[in-house]
Amino acid sequence: MITSANIAEIRAQIKTWRQRGETIAFVPTMGNLHQGHITLVKEAVQRADHVVASIFVNPMQFGQGEDLDAYPRTLIEDQKALTEAGCELLFTPTPDIMYPKGLAEQTFVEVPEISDQLCGETRPGHFRGVATVVCKLFNLVQPDIALFGKKDFQQLLVIRTMVEDLSMPIEIIGVDTVREASGLAMSSRNGYLTAEEKAIAPALKRTLDKLAAYVQAGDTPETATEKALQQLQLAGLKPDYISVRNALNLAQPRSQDKHLVILAAAYLGKARLIDNLEFSR
Repeated sequence: MITSANIAEIRAQIKTWRQRGETIAFVPTMGNLHQGHITLVKEAVQRADHVVASIFVNPMQFGQGEDLDAYPRTLIEDQKALTEAGCELLFTPTPDIMYPKGLAEQTFVEVPEISDQLCGETRPGHFRGVATVVCKLFNLVQPDIALFGKKDFQQLLVIRTMVEDLSMPIEIIGVDTVREASGLAMSSRNGYLTAEEKAIAPALKRTLDKLAAYVQAGDTPETATEKALQQLQLAGLKPDYISVRNALNLAQPRSQDKHLVILAAAYLGKARLIDNLEFSR
């Protein structure tokens, strides 16, 4: 696997593949890779001639007081895992490479409405940072397809909306959440959990399952959500939000909407856990 932080080198390699008429899949990450990331790469290998990944801890998507400096950097281990999974080209830029004029003068991309709720409400500017960096990475790599985990469901919809609105010729593929045996969604931030907290954390997924069952049994989303909030608190989690939404656009569900998604975020110790569950009623 070729690893480079040099934009010209990345573009030269991609140009070589393009001149041969070969397809490119892209998996952007922030590193500290787990099995969920590797699943994306392995899926990408099945869908394109070449796989490109990126590792960039993006300062634009971190808010004040969040864990930018503490976010784990594990490049050597990540390179090994990516190579074994079939990645051929890894882009590892620094903030100075991505934002040479600094964040204050950086052109940004913003996806309205969908970015301002749920995680976007409690983390102002987060999805602007996500959309901006993904847009820039897409321009650098120019992939045919890009793969993202469904664990970050709102992020996936933000990126799909951006690609559609800006007429980018890229297919966005969502890949199912990879979970630990306990049901806990795999996340780089699970490393912040103590052994005691790791035993509590699976209650988040169990609560989503119960909430879906309540709605399917006839409860209104509002009534079901109130029950779920109480269950999270009793389990020892501090809810940020939990909400039932239309799975296509995150709108508040109407009675005729059948394809729904529950999105939730909760604090446990130093970790902020997120998860979601798509279901039909």
